[in-house]
Amino acid sequence: MVRSGAMTLGRDELIGVAHAERQRLGRMIQFADASSWEKPSAAQGWWNRDVMAHLAAQDTAAAQLLAGEPAEELDGFRATLGETAFSVDAFNAWTVDRRSGTDTRVILETWGRAAEAFLVYAARLSPQEWRDTRFPWLAGDIAARYLIQSRVVEWFLHGEDMRATNGVAEGWQQMWQHWPVYLTIDLGVRMLPWALARAGYDLSGRSVRVDLEGAGGGSWHWGLATGEVPAPDRAPDALIVGRAPQFALVAGRRLSADEALDAGSVVPGGDVALADLIVRTIRAYP
Repeated sequence: MVRSGAMTLGRDELIGVAHAERQRLGRMIQFADASSWEKPSAAQGWWNRDVMAHLAAQDTAAAQLLAGEPAEELDGFRATLGETAFSVDAFNAWTVDRRSGTDTRVILETWGRAAEAFLVYAARLSPQEWRDTRFPWLAGDIAARYLIQSRVVEWFLHGEDMRATNGVAEGWQQMWQHWPVYLTIDLGVRMLPWALARAGYDLSGRSVRVDLEGAGGGSWHWGLATGEVPAPDRAPDALIVGRAPQFALVAGRRLSADEALDAGSVVPGGDVALADLIVRTIRAYP
C-alpha cells in the first residue's frame, strides 16, 4: 500500500512495536561491554553514556506529557532562554551536560523507568485523547501516535550509535527489524515539507514517490509542501528507490547521502535533481 496521508498503523499495534523496540534497546544495554559507556559513540561529540543521558531526559519529558503533567526539564530549559529561540540541539546538550556527574547505572535505570512509564501512559490515553490531544513537544504540538513514533525512531537510531562502539556484535539481533526501519523512513518522509522549508526550498505543488525494499520497506507518495496531499492518480515529480535500511540511516543522518548514492543503495529518478535534493535534505527528527 502506498502511504500518502495519516499513518494507518493501529494504536495497539504501534504501542506493541514501541514496547518491542524499547525491549530491544534494553537487551543491547545488558549485553554492552561495561567499559564502553565511557567511550565515544557514533553520535558525534557524545560518549555512549551521553546517548543514554539524552534518551533518559527526552523519555522522562515524554512520559510526563502523556501523564498530563508538565515536562519539567523541558520547561526548565525554556525558562533559561529569555529572548533566545528554542533549539533542539541546545536542549539536548543542556540535558546531557546536567548529567555529566551522574553515575552511569543511575542514567540507565532512569531511562528504563522513563521509557516504560511513557508506554504505560500511552496505553492509558482515552480514545478521545489519542485522537484529539496535542502534546507540546520539541518542534511544536504533536499527536500521541507521532510522539510514540518519534521515540521508536530515537531508540532505533541511538541504539545503532552505541552498538557501533559498545562491543555488541553486528547482527546479534537477527539483522534489521522491519518496524523501526519502516517508522524511521515514514517519519522522515512526513517531515519532508518541514525539512525542505527549513532549508529554504518552496516546492509547492510537487511530490515524491519513495519505493524501498528489504526490512522496513514500503511505498510513499508525498507532497513536498505543508498540507499538500497528491491525488491518487497524480504522477510524482521525483522518484526514489532502493534499500530500506540504508535509506532509514540516511533519514536518520547516520549514513551520508553521498555514501548511499555512490553505493547504489539509494537511486534517484524522475526529476533527478529534485530526488537528489530530497535524499540530501530528509531527516527523521527535528
